[in-house]
Amino acid sequence: MFGRPPARRILHRSGDRDFPSRLLDPIDMLAEAIFSILIMLSFTMAYRIFLFQANDGFTLAAAQVNELLLAALGATLAWGAIDGVMYMLLEVLQRSERHKLLYQLQAVQDEQAALALIADELDAIIAPITSDAQREDLYRDVYAHLRESQPQPVGITSADLRGAIASVVVAMLTVAPSLAPLLLLQEHYRVAIWLSNVISFGMLFGAGYQWGRYTGTNPIRIGLLLVSLGVVMVVIALLLGG
Repeated sequence: MFGRPPARRILHRSGDRDFPSRLLDPIDMLAEAIFSILIMLSFTMAYRIFLFQANDGFTLAAAQVNELLLAALGATLAWGAIDGVMYMLLEVLQRSERHKLLYQLQAVQDEQAALALIADELDAIIAPITSDAQREDLYRDVYAHLRESQPQPVGITSADLRGAIASVVVAMLTVAPSLAPLLLLQEHYRVAIWLSNVISFGMLFGAGYQWGRYTGTNPIRIGLLLVSLGVVMVVIALLLGG
């Protein structure tokens, strides 16, 4: 409720949406997808640059294509797992901040001091759309409610675990289309890697398009911008040996 927003927000609405979207904020899902695609691209583009261009007559064995496939899959899985752990830690931190704020509000004796604490948390969000009088009335109502409230548990919850699992699921589902050519066209490795890159950039554009739609900006422009940034980021990673 208060404090800095977590890396993701658990959504409480259910309905007919799929598993990850019931647990992760849409922007967080898109961010997870984008990072996973960039990881995939860093592997496949590195193979093209360091193997194909270095020796145009280079022949890539099926076993090496499998190595590329497993390396990209493992890196994506590791990324999703690390991001899932960070998700849980940030959720715990968020609840800890709320617990601390609630303790401070209930400890102060002066109402103005309590209202100042609430204002420090909410002014940045509410001030642009409310007047001073409206905010004061709202903060008094909030304070009256929180004086009798009990703090939430700070430890890891089942919702945190589900959100962490959703992070892994989103990461793996995102790269599955890009991995498919490497799995199905191993005897035509040049085509497989080229097609994998095309799919990855297409999905990167799609993620940017959805980001634009969700945020109310030009989806095509955001999609093209994201593809351009993806190219730059992957090239930088390759130049740095990543």
